[in-house]
Amino acid sequence: MKTILFLSDITSKMDPTDYVGFTFFVGCMAMMAASAFFFLSLNQFDKKWRTSVLVSGLITFIAAVHYFYMRDYWAANMESPTFFRYVDWILTVPLMCVEFYLILKVAGAKPSLMWKLIGLSVVMLVTGYFGEAVFPEQAALWGGISGLAYFVIVYEIWLGSAKKLAVAAGGEILKAHKILCWFVLVGWAIYPLGYMLGTEGWYTSILGSGSVDVAYNIADAINKIGFGLVIYALAVKKQDALA
Repeated sequence: MKTILFLSDITSKMDPTDYVGFTFFVGCMAMMAASAFFFLSLNQFDKKWRTSVLVSGLITFIAAVHYFYMRDYWAANMESPTFFRYVDWILTVPLMCVEFYLILKVAGAKPSLMWKLIGLSVVMLVTGYFGEAVFPEQAALWGGISGLAYFVIVYEIWLGSAKKLAVAAGGEILKAHKILCWFVLVGWAIYPLGYMLGTEGWYTSILGSGSVDVAYNIADAINKIGFGLVIYALAVKKQDALA
């Protein structure tokens, strides 16, 4: 009861012009709604595509839970919930990488591709957290390692073995793969930009500094829900083709 009253008290005192808090709340609700949609649609797919849609629901559900806590952390402290955000990312980003493997299995994708993308995403996020929260005086170094892992992921899905498998699969799978690639190239680009704005390094004199929580929140919702909708649309088309 005390916890409920405490959270209610925080919410009631939130400034109407607090756009960060507002986007945390909207992000939480949008992710939860997307999770309900994905989970409730599972029965319409066969086992082959059900896993992909299930993973999409897990991504948005995990994000919704973390956004609930991030919203209240922001309301209580008025500072970016860096720890909660990275915990969210370390769980959801590897799952987003798994989606590439799941849709490319029909073209012969091996588990090694999945583990490669997962490993790169973990390196990207762990080194990013080190630079932003653990060793901020070495932010440029850790950010460089994180950025390198990101660009290897981009290369792998745009030009590497994942792209070759998508081309071999062709049709709707190739189209879905290309859209997911654009999400990674464009949608994920906000994260290294936010990292540079929130830390000190050689880039500070060029970009300046500041909070990008609003941009992070909007990008998270677009990237995670959008990823899921692409997978859902592909599953529907493949299911209809079997009917």
